[in-house]
Amino acid sequence: MADNTERIEQEIAQAREDLAATLDQLADRANPQRIADDAKSRALQVANKPAVKYGAAGLGVFVLLLLIRKLRRR
Repeated sequence: MADNTERIEQEIAQAREDLAATLDQLADRANPQRIADDAKSRALQVANKPAVKYGAAGLGVFVLLLLIRKLRRR
């Protein structure tokens, strides 16, 4: 009977440790600063791709040409 009690107490202690570890992981995953940093990192990875860089540059030149054209017509 004493062996069963000790075993149960050990299982409860292990379950508490596992729960604490899980809660720590969840708190880390739900940290707003970490989420923002991850999103920023992903956005920078996409923005640094050559296709995105050149597309944005082309769009910028196009908008600039439209503005110059509009100003000349005044």
